[in-house]
Amino acid sequence: MPLARGERWFHIFNVIFMCVFIAVIVFPLINVVALSLNDGYDAMKGGIYLYPRKFTLVNYETILKDTTIYRALGVTVMKTLIGVAGHLIITGMAAYAMSKSNLIGRKLFIRLGIISMFFYGGLIPTFLVIKSLGMANNFLVYIIPVLYSFYDMIILMNFFRGLPESIEESAKIDGASVFQIFFKIVMPLSLPVFATIALFHGVYQWNDFFVAKLYVTDKSLYPIQYYLYQLLTSTGAANASKAGVYISKAFTTQSLQQATMIITTLPIMVVYPFLQKYFISGMLVGGVKE
Repeated sequence: MPLARGERWFHIFNVIFMCVFIAVIVFPLINVVALSLNDGYDAMKGGIYLYPRKFTLVNYETILKDTTIYRALGVTVMKTLIGVAGHLIITGMAAYAMSKSNLIGRKLFIRLGIISMFFYGGLIPTFLVIKSLGMANNFLVYIIPVLYSFYDMIILMNFFRGLPESIEESAKIDGASVFQIFFKIVMPLSLPVFATIALFHGVYQWNDFFVAKLYVTDKSLYPIQYYLYQLLTSTGAANASKAGVYISKAFTTQSLQQATMIITTLPIMVVYPFLQKYFISGMLVGGVKE
């Protein structure tokens, strides 16, 4: 059936709008890639937009010869994997409990959670609590404070409430405990929404540098994003790399910054396409059901 005139113009507008929107997003990324593959001093002349004018890999070679980046990358990978796993388990168990209407104090917990979404204790009280718990200069500072999220709990709770109660009742008749039901039945049936939360929290863990800036002074615990932050705030290329790293004069602080941004962004760009279908379905189902 042919589209009405109004619908046809609406589709044309959508296509044009999305093309412009994609260009606005993709162009800066292409520009950063081009600058990272260009001679640093040549790039200072300007005029580089979609492709390098004087191709070189020296920026990447310089960054990858610095052993600090490998340690920072290892810290980031560990805190992302452990953080996502812990976040899914703790937030998921809380959401499963809150999805039960017969839970004692459920309404009170919901109200307290909503209040926590709008009111924050502040940076100084949070710092004092973290320090008093002995988590400053501790790897656990990346994990424990963000094990639970009320926002993510709401998404999971709405999804759990849509699961058939007959499945849980059958499991209880067979003698399954609450934990067995959650880990062996509820979690496998909730892979789309769990993948969505994993993507949310994984991106947060990977990109976070502020926690390290506030609570960590031990360089062996610096994540990759804090390494990038230090590079972006450095006053010269010599502050970004250690002695013995330099292999030529073809780079500047700015060119090293571009190369480091690509290195730190690439893992997320590789992982996201594999989780996209779960991300979309999980957001729709977890956000719509009541």
